[in-house]
Amino acid sequence: MTQELNSLGFAKAPKDTRVVVAMSGGVDSSVTAALLHEEGYDVVGVTLQLYDHGAAIEKKGACCAGQDIYDAKRIAEEKGFPHYVLNYEDNFRESVIDEFADSYMNGQTPIPCVRCNQTVKFRDLLKVAQDLNADCMATGHYIKRDINAETGKAELHRAQDTGKDQSYFLFATTQEQLEFLRFPLGAWTKDVTRQHAERLGLLVCNKPDSQDICFVPNGDYASIVKKIRPEAEKVGDIIHVDGHVLGQHKGVIHYTIGQRKGLGIGGGHNDNNDPYYVVRVDPTSNQVIVGPKEALARDLIIINDCNWLRDIPADGLDVDVKLRSVSKTSPAKLYLSNNGRAEIQLETAQYGISPGQAAVCYTTGENAGRVIGGGWIIDSQNTNLKIAA
Repeated sequence: MTQELNSLGFAKAPKDTRVVVAMSGGVDSSVTAALLHEEGYDVVGVTLQLYDHGAAIEKKGACCAGQDIYDAKRIAEEKGFPHYVLNYEDNFRESVIDEFADSYMNGQTPIPCVRCNQTVKFRDLLKVAQDLNADCMATGHYIKRDINAETGKAELHRAQDTGKDQSYFLFATTQEQLEFLRFPLGAWTKDVTRQHAERLGLLVCNKPDSQDICFVPNGDYASIVKKIRPEAEKVGDIIHVDGHVLGQHKGVIHYTIGQRKGLGIGGGHNDNNDPYYVVRVDPTSNQVIVGPKEALARDLIIINDCNWLRDIPADGLDVDVKLRSVSKTSPAKLYLSNNGRAEIQLETAQYGISPGQAAVCYTTGENAGRVIGGGWIIDSQNTNLKIAA
């Protein structure tokens, strides 16, 4: 008689299925661990200490530090499953924080949450889970993992709750990692998660969601960059796209492409009273280039360091692409390049596209919402397609 698959997809009883749960101390990962334990799985909670909560980089309520580690440990103790805290401060600083600072120094706008998932969580922590002889690792991310009935392979899809969907931040998840990962909350809304947290009596049931980058206090990324790279605040010129100098800046780290406020050039408006926007940041010449909104229009995106979860046809693929975590998707055509890069041709030009951000591609049509993959934006151009009003 064939053994039925359990809820995690294994042909054995939950009690014989070991699952390592990445516990950040927040509501989502706590509910994930407690629910799996309630179902009878052999749960092992693991929390990564990513930085010293009392050090210069500090933020109350940040994940994987201080109070959050305590909360994760308490929940494991109350529910009766083992929990380990692993010190990954060096890994986190090298893989995430240092690169974060260097990206701003290079005129880019980084996404440290993606790098954290790509390195510390889904590389280092996943290895820990395998060393603990786990059958899989579960997280509290809002994203759906489905099995393709024809190929038997795991696929990534947008979460049911579009407002909480975290697929943009998980585009770099490899197929090998995806086969080992589980995302139990992908079909839930956050309200349902909180209801279960209350039902399970979790002490974090009313804990607020973290809104900022975990190691950046109050969104002040420039102060973090200055602490790591003291040479970051080097004065330079603010240049109009036509070449004339408008003023001076206090360091390129204070500017991102598409920025309109805080340019430091008086009213920040041209003769027509239209605002100026940061069009380009040039760390080599130490210049910030500004211009009108139309100067930001881009319809061709070049990406590298790509990760694809399906084959891309030689003649390209119609996709929906997301260029920022908070933006809507845009229709586009994806083409692979010979050098490991890819090009994304947008149907309609978009604004404020910055190197250092990710371009994440999704399927269209009947199977819309499947994560195809993506890469890191290294350049963008305007090929004079129709420009959005």
